[in-house]
Amino acid sequence: MSNLEPDPSEILCGPGGGAGGETLEGRAVPLGGPRAMTVTRTLPHVHRRMIGAWCFVDAYGPEQAEMRVAPHPHTGLQTVSWLVAGEVLHRDSLGSLQAIRPGSLNLMTAGRGISHSEESRLGTLHGVQLWVALPGGHREVAPAFEHHAVLPVLSGPGYAATVFMGALGGIRSPATAYSPLVGAEIAVDGDAEVPLDPAYEHGLLLLDGEVAALPPGPLLYVPPGREVVRLSGAGRVLLVGGEPFAEEIVMWWNFVGRSHDEITAFRKEWMEGDGFGTVRGYDGAPLPAPALPGTRLKARGRVR
Repeated sequence: MSNLEPDPSEILCGPGGGAGGETLEGRAVPLGGPRAMTVTRTLPHVHRRMIGAWCFVDAYGPEQAEMRVAPHPHTGLQTVSWLVAGEVLHRDSLGSLQAIRPGSLNLMTAGRGISHSEESRLGTLHGVQLWVALPGGHREVAPAFEHHAVLPVLSGPGYAATVFMGALGGIRSPATAYSPLVGAEIAVDGDAEVPLDPAYEHGLLLLDGEVAALPPGPLLYVPPGREVVRLSGAGRVLLVGGEPFAEEIVMWWNFVGRSHDEITAFRKEWMEGDGFGTVRGYDGAPLPAPALPGTRLKARGRVR
């Protein structure tokens, strides 16, 4: 899933700061179509727009919905698709055709440019769509796609954490990552102490069930310096984190770049060129790019 707002504002990646934790309330974003889903977007947030290299968090469901996201482009990021319930079919301009189901990972590295589509039949859908910003040295890598059906699990008293990106407590995902980070689904059953890397900032999002201190909806930000997070209850929690991202970036529509001129060039290429390739097999036309705003887009840091 991607940013399908018909009139997207600049997605500002940046400061909110403060030594204590923050509750990042999400905003409802409709994705369009007759049976459209409405997602809750907690990153980018008006005050804190990144957690590590994670720059986009959309949570959706559980609900009866049909996903139909027409071919669209990406640059400078990785899309991380994680499901709690349902099934989604991914197609891309590399020729990939891969269904994702709960417990498996679809990871697409856009690099210098790729296009893809996502679709599902009408049924229960519940999951998260995440983006990871690629650091400067890797943001123009060749596009790639990975599917991981089996992922490692870190277990301890009261929890089992499936590590789908990066590393947690010495357990490392096989998925390709370009910066120090972690992405995991933590199944909580009782009282748990989950290890954290104190060099990382983290975000926690309740996916289902009831877990103390995590109300449904908002993303809880945890600043660097914490070596453990204590969770209690019965449910599933999304954990994302990483070393604070030092670079300033521009996020607009489905592009991550470094300047207004780059974004303009990406948009022009999608509308007029062939640099993003062709998604074959999707029954429908590609998404047109929205009009650029009247003011120049600015590269910004991770917090406002």
